[in-house]
Order: sequence, then C-alpha cells, then structure tokens
Amino acid sequence: MTTLLRPQLYVGSLMDIPLDKLRARKIRAFIVDLDNTITEWNSRELRLEIVNWFSLIRDQGFKTCILSNNNEQRIQEVAVKLGIPFIHRAQKPLRRSFRRALDIMEVNADEAAVIGDQIFTDILGGNRAGLYTILVKPLARREFMGTKISRALELLVLRYLRLKI
Repeated sequence: MTTLLRPQLYVGSLMDIPLDKLRARKIRAFIVDLDNTITEWNSRELRLEIVNWFSLIRDQGFKTCILSNNNEQRIQEVAVKLGIPFIHRAQKPLRRSFRRALDIMEVNADEAAVIGDQIFTDILGGNRAGLYTILVKPLARREFMGTKISRALELLVLRYLRLKI
C-alpha cells in the first residue's frame, strides 16, 4: 500500500520540477491538480511564476491538462487563462479521470506525470493509473476542511516514507 502513496518526486513547487530529467524519462505531458498546486484553494488568481511556468513548459513542448475534483466554472476560468484543457469533478483517486486526461493529451501513461499537492488524491490516483507522480508542497495553508483532516494523515505518511524537501 505504501508504494501507492509514494511519489516518485517530491519538490517545493512547480518551478522546482526538473524538466530536463523528466524529458530524459520520455515524459511529455502533465496532469496537474488545481487547488494549492496551480492556485490557492478556492481562488481564480494565478501567481505570475505559475503563469510563467506554464508558458515555459508549453514552449518546451509539454502538454498539460488540469484535473480537479472541483466544479466546472472556476477550473474553466483558470484553464482558459492558461490555454489548456481541464477535467472537473474528476473523482480522484479513481483512475478513470486520469485515463481521460491521457486521451485528451493523446499520450500514453508512461509519457505523463501527475503533479499535485495531496497524497490521497493526486499521488494515489496517479500511481494507480501507472503514471509518474510528483508531489508539491501546497501553495498556501488555507484549505477545504476535509483537506485539513487528510493533511494530518499525509504528515504521518510523509514521515513513514521519510520524504522531505
């Protein structure tokens, strides 16, 4: 079970992701979480460094799709700003939405990485779907109450797996 919860990479932020190393692994697409990965929780605002990172990966030929358990309107607004496709109400960690994102980007599972801030949704779902998984630290401390509860369990998992940034 712990292998399903272990990310292949754990970094501080999107900007810390080693794109050259991923390209060497034949990764050419990213499935990216929304809340506390791209935006702060429940926000439509994008930090300049996030917008610049998406421009960088687009310029380098990477494909991207937002995958979120949230409702459509806010995700769509962010996705339009970034010029990328999205999937709402994804029901992560179910595999179905991850596979749908692969279909949208027209890549195979071994060519894609999942990037997110939560072990029990993003990392578990990505690992179950056979994807390379990247855990990032949350952008902010403000979160949905259910997420706050799972963070306590995540802290135990991080300690057990001896994962530190």
